[in-house]
Amino acid sequence: MTHFEALIGLNMVPGMGSIRLKKLLAHYSAPEEIFSVSTKELMGVSGIGESIAEGIHRITGQVIDQELDLAKKQGAEVITYDDDSYPVNLKEIHDPPIVLYLKGVLKTQDVISLAIVGSRRASFYGLSQAEHFAGELAVRGITVISGMARGIDTSAHRGALKAGGRTLAVMGSGFSHPYPPENKDLMEEIAESGVVISEFSLSTPPLRANFPRRNRIISGLSLGVLVVEAARNSGALITADFALEQGREVQFIQQETCKEIAESGDSPLEYLQILENRLGLTLNLVFN
Repeated sequence: MTHFEALIGLNMVPGMGSIRLKKLLAHYSAPEEIFSVSTKELMGVSGIGESIAEGIHRITGQVIDQELDLAKKQGAEVITYDDDSYPVNLKEIHDPPIVLYLKGVLKTQDVISLAIVGSRRASFYGLSQAEHFAGELAVRGITVISGMARGIDTSAHRGALKAGGRTLAVMGSGFSHPYPPENKDLMEEIAESGVVISEFSLSTPPLRANFPRRNRIISGLSLGVLVVEAARNSGALITADFALEQGREVQFIQQETCKEIAESGDSPLEYLQILENRLGLTLNLVFN
């Protein structure tokens, strides 16, 4: 088993997560060594319980080969934290995913990126402005990041695509289970000109617990987050919290503001300008 294959296998263990995996990698000299360690010894590592330890032993070389073969059939690339192609912005956060599945090609320009997230049950004004904001960013060469959820996320992706720009979609499931199901075609469209990203093995279903993990990647990939019509206790606010923890900028646009912009016919650039000013010269150069 190679170093790369071992990381893929460990990432496949249900309930593992990047924090537990980092603890294991810090404890042992090589990831492949972990598979030869007894359940009892594994349970001596902080955060590793019996179910995780036994799960490691259920991942065989054959299981890993099947995963990589399926990734190839699905047109997906699998990279690890060690790879040069791993996203620079994501490496900065304290719990970056060790493994990423990609459909599409990451580019150096994706470092200049902003996330747009918001309500799944957004108003007409919110949906139209999310699409407008995304288009304004895309035509300026800024990559738009979102979570491919219903509502604001979908509008953001579509706005970037319509403008001929790049967009990255971060999934809360494996590629074998696109979620929501009606966005399967959108996922393929994004992959053609941007990238679809997941840290979850291919067969992982869209479990509720997966989405906060997805949200930290959305904010981690970006320089800032634009939150449109976020509901109380929503995933969008979780993304905003992660963004603040990660030192990213956050700007909120509520329903009343979306309505004002739409009815006035004004450009949303003044709100993008707030993020631009806070982020400094990096985006100034792009906007200018």
